Amino acid sequence: MPKAQDGILIECDESIKAIILKIDRENSNRFIIEDIDDTHALVKKERHEELKDLLKAQLADSIREPEDSSDSD
Repeated sequence: MPKAQDGILIECDESIKAIILKIDRENSNRFIIEDIDDTHALVKKERHEELKDLLKAQLADSIREPEDSSDSD
């Protein structure tokens, strides 16, 4: 008999979805219940906050801060 799981439907653009799928793969598929399409996935409710934190960290690592180009000589 199938078991029901609490989940949260997330919607995001394709680039963010690719990062989420990568995080899920790297963590032994702990987050995603169902990969629905290019912009939607069903995520385990109890893992949603952890996934958000990992995604924020991944984005922070990949986004560079603009360099200060002002020369105050």
